[in-house]
Amino acid sequence: MKRYFITLSYDGTNYHGWQVQPNGISVQGELQRVLSTLLRREIAITGAGRTDAGVHARTMVAHFDYEGELDCKQLAYKMNRMLAGDISIRKIEEVSPEMHARFSATERTYHYYIHTRKDPFLKAYSCEIHYPLDFEAMNRAGQILMEYEDFGAFCKAHSDVKTTLCHVTRAEWIQTGEYEWYFVISANRFLRNMVRAVVGTMIDVGRGRLTLDGLRAVIEGKQRSDAGDSMPGNALFLENVVY
Repeated sequence: MKRYFITLSYDGTNYHGWQVQPNGISVQGELQRVLSTLLRREIAITGAGRTDAGVHARTMVAHFDYEGELDCKQLAYKMNRMLAGDISIRKIEEVSPEMHARFSATERTYHYYIHTRKDPFLKAYSCEIHYPLDFEAMNRAGQILMEYEDFGAFCKAHSDVKTTLCHVTRAEWIQTGEYEWYFVISANRFLRNMVRAVVGTMIDVGRGRLTLDGLRAVIEGKQRSDAGDSMPGNALFLENVVY
């Protein structure tokens, strides 16, 4: 049995997230449908993570197992011909059987985009904010995040995770235009809904509704109800996965 990695990108607008859903179209489901058709057997795919409904990925990695040699370039070409235009296979490659798309990943990076002035060309992939924000305070909040490892306060309630420990190595706001910013966060792993909850909490800091000491109290309290609102998914991108 050989193992193959697929590196892909997708616009999550029309999907109910990465993971196969019983009553909705998913990115994982579309990949499995196309691969199973091309390889003429049922193919199961494991992804590096599970993006929520409407969330995008500039880089997602997944693996599947197959008995025999594959022409990876030809398979990628055929998959791209069969998949909708909002999913793009960038490459397929054979890897060691020990490699695992999820568990072998050492770092994941997400970007969350916001803009502070109405712009019809940004609304699909960025969150419009209607109030002034203190980005210096928000960047200080990012530094505080890296002092902690337990992010239970930002985990979706009733998630079936065994641990809420994550090692965050980067958390900062970057300005790309007069009214445009994005938040970049890197960690070895993320909890369900974590990035959107972190961003919502940082927005509270930027609005002056939550102090930096208050942020520490939220993190240390480990209660999702104490953290900020979950931000819309359309502005969130899985940017990169490192192995």
